[in-house]
Amino acid sequence: MSAEDLEKYETEMEELKLYREYRDVVGLFKYVIETERRFYLTNDYEMQVHSVQGEVFFEVSMADAWVWDMYRPARFVKQVRVLTFKDVNIEELNKSDLELPGS
Repeated sequence: MSAEDLEKYETEMEELKLYREYRDVVGLFKYVIETERRFYLTNDYEMQVHSVQGEVFFEVSMADAWVWDMYRPARFVKQVRVLTFKDVNIEELNKSDLELPGS
């Protein structure tokens, strides 16, 4: 096994671990918020659209969020503030979509 193969395997194991954590916590949250850099789960958010000298940007604030980022040692965060010029997607989770078939 090469060093490259080992690195790929370790990355895949970390991604699987992150997915399992996501699956375990997603039912605790009401909203999914996706920015160009991160994916968040939260129950409370506020979004403001700002326009300065013709440039539009978004400010999203979240409380008690979970962030999809395998490089963070702790994925639960108390407060998050995101400023972005890119799109922000906010979806309300439908609890029935989270249930596994046959449960």
